[in-house]
Amino acid sequence: MPLVAITVSIVEDNHQLRGTLARVISRADGFQCLSHYASAEDALKALPGERPNVVLMDINLPGMTGVECVRHLKEVLPGTQVVMLTAYEDTENIFNSLAAGASGYLLKRTSSAELLAALREVNQGGSPMTAHIARKVVQSFQKTGPSPQTTENLSQREQEVLDCLAQGFLYKEIAEKLGISYETVHTYIRRIYEKLQVRTRTEAVAKFLRR
Repeated sequence: MPLVAITVSIVEDNHQLRGTLARVISRADGFQCLSHYASAEDALKALPGERPNVVLMDINLPGMTGVECVRHLKEVLPGTQVVMLTAYEDTENIFNSLAAGASGYLLKRTSSAELLAALREVNQGGSPMTAHIARKVVQSFQKTGPSPQTTENLSQREQEVLDCLAQGFLYKEIAEKLGISYETVHTYIRRIYEKLQVRTRTEAVAKFLRR
């Protein structure tokens, strides 16, 4: 039985980059590039009808920003995952994007292999971020100071998996680092989310760092 392809749409105003991303996704096994748009306005008109699994979203778009586009998009397509792909790595842009409903945040210099791995991860419920971005998230949470113990119910292995998440590791990298299978990583993360009563990687890392 053939695998169902992950459908992806791109919102990026740079014509050359948009074309490159579309080619990378179209040529990769297990992916289908549904569409690509140069503005948030055009994307918001078409995407509700296309219902992609994942949207790659630039932040600095002409007219409506990518962050605003995510906010509107999540209202009509709550099941669609959005990954920001941007040149900006300042904390304000990161948190505005995550608060608007984005599930991941990658820099445009991310390699094709890393990009495809991140698309797979977000489609499976993860929140991919490049290691540098994850460190910024970690540093921001650390500045907020300690709060009551929230991770004491986690097992030693779950703590190790959560620590890897906080460092920005992809699921595949966690599996390799801890010597466990990819599927086992997913099982641990599902348990972690349940125990911490969170739904996203960002929330889990926040509670971990505030322990």
